[in-house]
Amino acid sequence: MHALDLLAAAEAADSVNLWGALGCAVAYSASLLATLDAFADLILARGDSPAGRLTPGIGMKFASKLTAAAIAVISAAIVLALDSNWFAFITLSIAFVVVVGIGVIVLLRHAKVSPVAPATVEPGG
Repeated sequence: MHALDLLAAAEAADSVNLWGALGCAVAYSASLLATLDAFADLILARGDSPAGRLTPGIGMKFASKLTAAAIAVISAAIVLALDSNWFAFITLSIAFVVVVGIGVIVLLRHAKVSPVAPATVEPGG
């Protein structure tokens, strides 16, 4: 009976922490949404601001969303790697990189398609 207990303990130690993987998946998805939201803010701000420039507030908002997303993804990746959950680590990382890559392509296409209009000067002012 003692050998079976040791075998069961060894199997339990090698099992994947599913709650940890779920938490990391939530962190990845929240980071992905924050990144895409930052890209959307950037596209909208370029269309609304004069001469296509970002205001300091919008630039700070964009940078803070990307920084928070990077911190969350890196932390979740470290947790998955320490837990030796390589399947979740690789799958979530690939999904994150692919979706963010598509977002960057859309962002760059939008910048090419919508050139910045010169600022107009109102008469008398």
